Amino acid sequence: MKKWSPRTDLALESALIAEQQTGGKVDGINLKEEEKEGTKVTTVEISEGAEKITGRKAGHYVTIESADLRKPDTSRHAAISRVVAEEIRLFIKGAGLPQDAACLIAGLGNDMITPDSLGPRVTDRLIVTNHLFKLHPEHVQDGYRPVSAISPGVMGMTGIETGDILLGLIEREKPDFLIVIDALASRSVERLNATIQMTDAGIQPGAGIGNRRKEISRQTAGIPVIAVGIPTVIDAATVTRDAIEMVMAHLQEKSGREDEAWKKSFLGNIGMLDEDEKHQLISEVLTPAGFNMIVTPKEADLFIQGAAAVISSALNEALHNRPTEETRSFFAG
Repeated sequence: MKKWSPRTDLALESALIAEQQTGGKVDGINLKEEEKEGTKVTTVEISEGAEKITGRKAGHYVTIESADLRKPDTSRHAAISRVVAEEIRLFIKGAGLPQDAACLIAGLGNDMITPDSLGPRVTDRLIVTNHLFKLHPEHVQDGYRPVSAISPGVMGMTGIETGDILLGLIEREKPDFLIVIDALASRSVERLNATIQMTDAGIQPGAGIGNRRKEISRQTAGIPVIAVGIPTVIDAATVTRDAIEMVMAHLQEKSGREDEAWKKSFLGNIGMLDEDEKHQLISEVLTPAGFNMIVTPKEADLFIQGAAAVISSALNEALHNRPTEETRSFFAG
């Protein structure tokens, strides 16, 4: 079997896969875990030397994980949003940007396809102020910064690379930094709709599902870029593999056995494969037949609505130094 390459946009998953494949800690990859407001926060630092083994650009990645993101729990959503806002502030500070630095926010994705509509849904909820600074600066209260927003659509709708649209806009408007929001792909059912990733390494739209578009990063844009995303899709091979693993775990618990003879009696030689080998085999069976589809949970519409509120609230709070009640989105709305 040829080497399996997982479909994922998450640096945390790529780092864990690299460590698994090499059998231990990888030089150039540093992971740090902590908890904030009942939410797991993992920082991943990837050096240039580790780019090849991880498939991720060198940079600083922050992954926030909470199954509560999937639930209609407004109090937990508010707590998660505060954590995201704190991390965004740290990214802005790390880029050396002043409090009044102008920000352009780009909501990537297709608003006509629910699991890909996170970016446009977020931009709909932002506190946009750039026009006020230009037209009526005397009426802008202290604490607000110039913020503009755009949902550039996707290449299949516009016929233009999203990266080229943003580069043209940056050249014309000259913002000090760019924040891009996009839906991502995961290789873990557990992280689907339960993870938020932020990075200063930029983004390559569509990379997680094998549809790579032009990179959007500091190197291409000429200004600091902060990418924020949530995995909303997963491939069918991953779902199949995870289902098999859960069935085996359930039967092991019932039988009290997990020896090799039992595993082989359950699935023959397939039962002896590890998780990644099972995934590789399933993918090689499904892909040629056209069945390795990209899928999303059936509650995608409700999730995207809540997730957009979480991300937009975090951005409003992080970008504007104003009272929380002025910057927080309506979580259930």
